[in-house]
Parts: sequence; C-alpha cells; structure tokens
Amino acid sequence: MKRIVVLTGAGISADSGIATFRDSDGLWANYRIEEVCTPEALIRNREKVIRFYNERRREVLAAKPNAAHIALTRLEQDFDVLIVTQNIDDLHERAGSSRITHLHGEITKLRSSRDELATVPLSGWEQPLDARHPDGTLLRPYVVFFGESVPMFDRAAEIARSADIMIIVGTSLAVYPAASLVRYVRPEVPVYLVDPGSPDTAYIRNPLTHIRKRAAEGVPELVDMLLGQK
Repeated sequence: MKRIVVLTGAGISADSGIATFRDSDGLWANYRIEEVCTPEALIRNREKVIRFYNERRREVLAAKPNAAHIALTRLEQDFDVLIVTQNIDDLHERAGSSRITHLHGEITKLRSSRDELATVPLSGWEQPLDARHPDGTLLRPYVVFFGESVPMFDRAAEIARSADIMIIVGTSLAVYPAASLVRYVRPEVPVYLVDPGSPDTAYIRNPLTHIRKRAAEGVPELVDMLLGQK
C-alpha cells in the first residue's frame, strides 16, 4: 500500500473560519508576536498570553472540519496516510483522520512549564490562570512559541522520508523548520501543492503539481483523482 504524507498549514483551517496568522487581516494584524507568542511574553504578562490562547481555543472549538479535512480521511480507504500539520487545532482529528503529527502543539492540551512533552488534556476552552501540572509547575498552552525548538520535527522528517506521494495544503512554505520537510522527500516522489497563492517552491525539486484553489475545493478534487487512479 502506497504511503501518502500530507503537510497542512493554516490555509486548510481558514476554510473552517479559523483566523490565519500571516494574512493582512490575520491574527498578527491585531497582536504583536512579542506580546503573546514568546516564552518571554509568558513570563512578563502571563495573564495576557493565557487569555489570548483561551480566545484561540474557543474559536477552534466552535469551528467544524471542512471539505478538505473530510476529503483527506477518504484517502485512508486505499492509502497509508500520515498527516503532519503546522496547525494547533484538532480539525483533522474531528474529521476522522487517524494518524496526525502536530508540529507546533495542540490547542486542546496544556503542558508543563518544565517538560515540553508533558501534556494534559483540557476540557472546554478556558485555562485557569493558576492551574498547575502534576509536576508542580504552572501549566501553559501546549504551543511551540516563536524562538522555541520544534520537538516533533525529527519524527516529521522521518515521516516525510517515507512518502510515496506528498500533498502540501494551505501553507506558505515560509515557516521553518516545517517548510524544510519537503527537502526530506525522496527526489522521485510526486508532490501535489494545493494553495491559491504562490508558496515558496524554490526548493522543491520533485515533480510538482500546483492546484491553485482553496483547500476546501482543491483537496476533494485531488483526493478524487488519486482514488480514481487506484
């Protein structure tokens, strides 16, 4: 059974109404990165950071998987599918995809302030300001802040190496190290890119097909094509 590796970014969740970070009207139009998404910000103004991610969590829980998320689950009928996502939402899980690696964390979990992989689930959208992990440290959002390492990257790179087909959806390919995953794909492996814009494809040496459509439209079409080739 061929393996399909799917790399998803903010564009796939945008079609579910979740605000992106980099568009002109995205989240960073209203917030400065330094104020809400760095380790220093958490130390300097914990209440503001926790409130920001509570708002993001409430937004995610109100959203629903869209046609792109759902279409990817259909690939599991005939392919070995592994999803690597830059998104912190749980829309892939709620759509029914069974194997997902989150590069940048998961908004529905909290983590220890000491151990980046010591996570606990959160029920509902609101993290109490003074909640603590069983290890005694204050809990924080399970999100990789700017300036922090990406603990799941090595695992994601191994997944990319194993691909027989690579699908990239809704990412600018400008956020590193996630964007470098395409360099781990074997050179003969076909890459399908679904994005209406112009992601940075300069480093893609593989056979490339660019479907210039939004995720909710382009992904179902691509899935139909791949299933039809079986």
